[in-house]
Amino acid sequence: MHQLISKKIIIYLFLFLLLATINNSSIIDFRLPKIDKIEISGLSGDDSEEIKKKIENLKFKNIFFINRFEVKNILFSVNTVEQLSIFKNYPSTLKVDIKKTKFLALTKKDGIDYLVGANGKLIKKNKPTYELPFIFGNLDVQEFFKLKKNIDKSIFDFDQISNLYFYKSKRWDIETSKGYLIKLPKKKY
Repeated sequence: MHQLISKKIIIYLFLFLLLATINNSSIIDFRLPKIDKIEISGLSGDDSEEIKKKIENLKFKNIFFINRFEVKNILFSVNTVEQLSIFKNYPSTLKVDIKKTKFLALTKKDGIDYLVGANGKLIKKNKPTYELPFIFGNLDVQEFFKLKKNIDKSIFDFDQISNLYFYKSKRWDIETSKGYLIKLPKKKY
C-alpha cells in the first residue's frame, strides 16, 4: 500500500510538471545557442580568408552539436595547416588556433611551382621568392622526407643545400650552396 501511494505521488508530480511547462512560454521559446562568431588565429590574411570560407557554413549552427573531428577534417584540407586546436567559447564563439606548416623546399610539377611543406603536402607557390632548395625530378614526397630525416641526423646542415635532384631509381644528388655536387647511393646513404 505504501509503494502504491508513492507511485501515485510520482505520477501526479510528473503530470503537474508536464502541464506547467507546456503553458510556460519561455520554455517553449527556448533556443540553444548558435555560433555567431568564428575567430581564427595563427595565419596570415590570405590563408585566414581561405579557412573562413571553408568553415563559413558552420555559422548559425548549434554550438553544442558541432563535431570537432568534422571541423578538423575541413581545416586539414587546407594545405598550409600543420596543427590546430578548436575551442568552443560558449555561448556563441568558435575559436580556432592554427599552426602554419614550415616550407622545406620548392619543386615543379606539370609546369606549376609548389612548396613542399613539413606536413607532407604540396602547396601552390603564391609568393615570388623563397630561399629554399629546389628539387628537380618527379618528386616522391615520402622519399624526400626520408632524405631530410637522414640529413637532420647527420652533421650536414640542410640550409647549405641549394638544389636536390631526384631520379626515377629513387637516388638523390645534392648540390650545396658552395657549388659542390654530392651523389648519394640508392641505399645506405
